[in-house]
Amino acid sequence: MSIEIKLFRPNRIYFPAEPLEGKIILKSPSSISHYGIRLTLDGSVNRQVRGGSAGAIEALYGAVKPIRIVNKSVEIRPAGKIGSGTTEIPFSVIPRQQGDDRFYETFHGANISIQYLVTVDVMRGYLYKSLSATMEFIIESDKANLLEPPVPPEMVIFYITQDTQRHPLLPELRSGGFRVTGKVSSQCSLLDPISGELIVEASAVPIHSIDLQLHRVESILVGEKIVTESSLIQTTQIADGDVCRRVTIPIYVILPRLLTCPTVLAGPFSIEFKISIVITFESELAKLHPKSDPKTPRLWLAMETIPLELIRTK
Repeated sequence: MSIEIKLFRPNRIYFPAEPLEGKIILKSPSSISHYGIRLTLDGSVNRQVRGGSAGAIEALYGAVKPIRIVNKSVEIRPAGKIGSGTTEIPFSVIPRQQGDDRFYETFHGANISIQYLVTVDVMRGYLYKSLSATMEFIIESDKANLLEPPVPPEMVIFYITQDTQRHPLLPELRSGGFRVTGKVSSQCSLLDPISGELIVEASAVPIHSIDLQLHRVESILVGEKIVTESSLIQTTQIADGDVCRRVTIPIYVILPRLLTCPTVLAGPFSIEFKISIVITFESELAKLHPKSDPKTPRLWLAMETIPLELIRTK
């Protein structure tokens, strides 16, 4: 016998106050008895502290106790029988319970995961193993709580030179110098791309590439200490090769859906984001380290990091 959950909405994206609708598909070669069919909605914030991002004491905690967002169980069918063949049972349940005032959006990070699951259980008593199926659905903020999009989007002006770098550079970069200027989004709707522009005004050393890195910054309250870790989400190449000087290069980066969410500043945890403009210069030394950590400043790299606030808009 097999059991499957099928939601009527293909993208599985729902608002907390609207019904989650779908059907349970049961396939059995013969009729079976059961003690009830239950559907459970479960939403939680799961946090974990890895040893590399915490001290020895904090590392002992490992997984921190989850924060329960919603836990709702309803009976779809009372005890009875399921006939042979294929049986389809429709369901409709609203995730938000009365009194719930905060639903965090679905998010999958390195140390923090906000997840919503729907589970169906066919209970068959002590002599038989219960049948179950689970599916993840995606929660986004209610339309009533959404902000109006900023007009125009908030931008920040940046400039990158040898004097703005806090890490050691190649001698030819320090002596010859370089200057890259531009502007980029500092607040961005999740429905819009990160936009902006940059100009390479001067560079004594040929440029290999210019990239935009998107990072998440996850913070977890463990005891009386806040453990914070930054991790790379994606890298998008803005320019390839030694670009022409004083030519405007557009920045247009689409945000990944499940790996980003509105910026969250909650008590026990926070989820923030930042972007880094990374300039890689031509260097024989760089060829010897093709797989170096992209977050670590290198002699042949110049970068500028800018906080990014992500919001959900209408």
